[in-house]
Amino acid sequence: MNSNKIILFSALILTSLIVPAEPTPSAPGDHSRPIAELEVDCCLNCKPSSPELAATKKNYSRLHRALATPTTTSPLPSCEVWTTSCSESVLSFAKQPENVEWLKTIRRRIHEHPELAFEEVETSRLVRAELDRLDIDYRFPLATTGIRAWIGTGGPPFVAVRADMDALPIQGTVVLIFQPAEEAGNGAKRMIGDGALENVEAIFAAHVSHEHPTGIIGSRSGPLLAGCGFFRAVITGRTGHGESPHHSVDAVLAAAATVISLQGIVSREANPLDSQVVSVTAFNGGDKLDMIPNSVVIGGTLRAFSNTSFYHLLQRIEEVIVEQASVYRCSATVDFFKDKNTIYPPTVNDEKMHEHVRKVAMDLLGPTNFRLVPPMMGAEDFSFYSEVIPAGFFYIGIRNEALGSFHTGHSPYFFIDEDVLPIGAATHATIAERYLNERG
Repeated sequence: MNSNKIILFSALILTSLIVPAEPTPSAPGDHSRPIAELEVDCCLNCKPSSPELAATKKNYSRLHRALATPTTTSPLPSCEVWTTSCSESVLSFAKQPENVEWLKTIRRRIHEHPELAFEEVETSRLVRAELDRLDIDYRFPLATTGIRAWIGTGGPPFVAVRADMDALPIQGTVVLIFQPAEEAGNGAKRMIGDGALENVEAIFAAHVSHEHPTGIIGSRSGPLLAGCGFFRAVITGRTGHGESPHHSVDAVLAAAATVISLQGIVSREANPLDSQVVSVTAFNGGDKLDMIPNSVVIGGTLRAFSNTSFYHLLQRIEEVIVEQASVYRCSATVDFFKDKNTIYPPTVNDEKMHEHVRKVAMDLLGPTNFRLVPPMMGAEDFSFYSEVIPAGFFYIGIRNEALGSFHTGHSPYFFIDEDVLPIGAATHATIAERYLNERG
């Protein structure tokens, strides 16, 4: 959920620092934003789902009716050619005390009411309220509680930043994707199905990292996070008394041999330079100490850094389980939970998008504040975006031991150094604006 706050503040920066093209006034001196006409099938409190091309005619002065805070001072210099002063202005704006306080308030409100996958009702409502206050057009709902917002001309090129500036009109459109269900439920997959990537040619996203000091940006080109899947196998034999094992078909023995055989998939079949994992993490049989159970359930996880290796693991896990069970006269079925959206492909950074992130981070924060990081066996459903369009995924460090900000995001002791928020927002905003600047 930290990405929501960062991307929302990115929207503030992008919106407040644009000097947009003005439409033809409806009356002398009248430059007010026209009232949007809702479509008949539009939900309550939903901004027009039609669209972004219409925004071409109303892309101007987005903060004239926003709250008094955050501030909208400190406009950017002209940045048709991006310079150090452009980066400095973005970071300076992001770090203004009133903006930092606003961002902290939003973060704390969201974390006071945590919500599970596709149940982010209040979080989504809060994000939409802030978008309304900033006069940012958006489409809702996508994937039940997701949001797609946009800033700019409404025309191509389109670049997206997912939740997770120059003084001329944005030459293109920045799409803001507020996605539900990253942790469990493949929210990205459903957002794509609902049109979140329509017209988008590149996408970027960030994730906080307790492994890097606060404000450090880390990423790499190519595979960054592994593809991830889970399996559950039922090995069935025939029950019998422990004193007469010859009258049974022993599913425990078959399952034990299967666990051993599964270890050979990676250790003896995979290229040692192609990192893969098969881990059996569950083994459940009978509960009577004098009886051989009728069946045993085993389960676990698999990881790989390429789709080829990942889907080969799926194939070999099923083959090994079924065939090994048959050696012991048992039968077996294997479930990979494909109908429950638990398979995540690898997250692969496009080389050009990674270079763009690296360049922005070094110019914005200084060369020492960008790090090339190793691949990790964790998984992220941002991978679904990276399968469709060029993508750049990066980490923002939050490690600050003095504050207790050093636990993993899945720990009950997780705590965030809030000093990272304006840095993340400035990085997001600069990545998007500079991409359009250079793309144009």
